[in-house]
Amino acid sequence: MTVSSISPPAPTSSDEEDDSDSSTKPIRSEKKKNPASLFQTGGDPPQGEETPPKAAESEDETPESPQKNSNKKGKGKKSKKSKEERAPSPVIEVDNLEEFVLRPAAQGVTIKCRVTRDKKGMDRGLYPTYYLHLDNDKKVFLLAGRKRKKSKTSNYLISIDPTDLSRGGENFIGKLRSNLMGTKFTVFDNGANPDRANADWSNVRQELSAVVYETNVLGFKGPRKMTVIIPGMNSDNERVPIRPRNDNDGLLMRWQNKNMDNVIELHNKAPVWNDETQSYVLNFHGRVTHASVKNFQIVHSSDPDYIVMQFGRVADDAFTMDYNYPLCAVQAFAIALSSFDGKLACE
Repeated sequence: MTVSSISPPAPTSSDEEDDSDSSTKPIRSEKKKNPASLFQTGGDPPQGEETPPKAAESEDETPESPQKNSNKKGKGKKSKKSKEERAPSPVIEVDNLEEFVLRPAAQGVTIKCRVTRDKKGMDRGLYPTYYLHLDNDKKVFLLAGRKRKKSKTSNYLISIDPTDLSRGGENFIGKLRSNLMGTKFTVFDNGANPDRANADWSNVRQELSAVVYETNVLGFKGPRKMTVIIPGMNSDNERVPIRPRNDNDGLLMRWQNKNMDNVIELHNKAPVWNDETQSYVLNFHGRVTHASVKNFQIVHSSDPDYIVMQFGRVADDAFTMDYNYPLCAVQAFAIALSSFDGKLACE
């Protein structure tokens, strides 16, 4: 079993931090329950028990001795699992790409994806392009994202066309926007700004998620702490639309004001300190092979064994990203993009 994690990160302000600060050790979990009720905010909860998604279970549960990393970039001990041995995504049909990337994952199915970072080109070092593909034999393209150049705050465009990352293009599907400090992020779909709302507001953009990184004013070096806020699900297991009329009505403000109607709070699973490897560790069940401060798992506090999303490094510019109900691809990809952004106050 290959696992990875996050050891104390060094202070940094850019995407180029040394990500190799961590080590690996299995952590087993046994709890199994129906997670759908965790995300229900409107209507009656689902009837009956459904098969829980398998994100919290490993494909091979055979415990092995811990693997250690040398904590030097590029020198970490590589997993012996070959690419072919890594469990691929189940057969996922993507007939309509725009519809698929906004649709919540089906209950009981883990959507396994791969994120690649392209730094080639004149300004790609500062503004890399990120691509999301299904991690299966066909490597189906899902999304591309890139930071906009002339924005006061970090602003990433997300597109369903890898060659068209323009705000005005018809392939624009969503965006990720940060605050000035780079500690809070909001994910929007491609709807209109509230200033350009039609009579019934049906064209106004929805907020799909928000991410908050805990600021680190004392300089304590430890694992990153993330809070993820998402819209709740109704009784038909559909996302409740959150269309703020102004900045005071968005997911971040609702969360800050503890107005959690139709809103769900998630957080990253706290890694456990391991004395033997002298690092913080998490179990990624073979999906993450390189130590990195960016590796994380998102869970609900009521069921920390149900992995809503996990993200982690498998090569210098390649990462796996797996998500489960109730997230969709745009939500998960945008949350992953936020982890690449340089956060001065969070390290």
